Amino acid sequence: MIVLTRLNDAQFAINPDLIERIHSNPDTTLVMVDGAKFIVTESMDEVIALIAQFRARVISMARDVPAVPFRHGAGLGLVPAAGSGGKPAENDSSTKTVPLRPRNK
Repeated sequence: MIVLTRLNDAQFAINPDLIERIHSNPDTTLVMVDGAKFIVTESMDEVIALIAQFRARVISMARDVPAVPFRHGAGLGLVPAAGSGGKPAENDSSTKTVPLRPRNK
C-alpha cells in the first residue's frame, strides 16, 4: 500500500496494483481499475516514485524470506495424500461424495 493525501489533507492508503491510469491536468487524479477516481495533492512523478518504492520494498522482503526446499510432487502438507493412512473413515457422513446428475435440457 502507498499513502497519499487528498485535497482536504486527509491521508489514505491505496493498493498501487489497482491503479489503471494517472492524470495530472491540473490536479493529479488516480483512475482505478474499477473506475473509482481519487484526486491527490502529490504530483504524478511523486506517485510513480512511491509505486516504485513500494514494489522495490516487496521484492526486498521476498528476498529475505528463507527458501523452503521443494520436492516435486510433495504437496504442501495441508491435506493427507491419498493412501497415506490419513484418509477419513468410510462411515463419516461429512466426507461422503454426492454423485453429479446430468443437466436438465
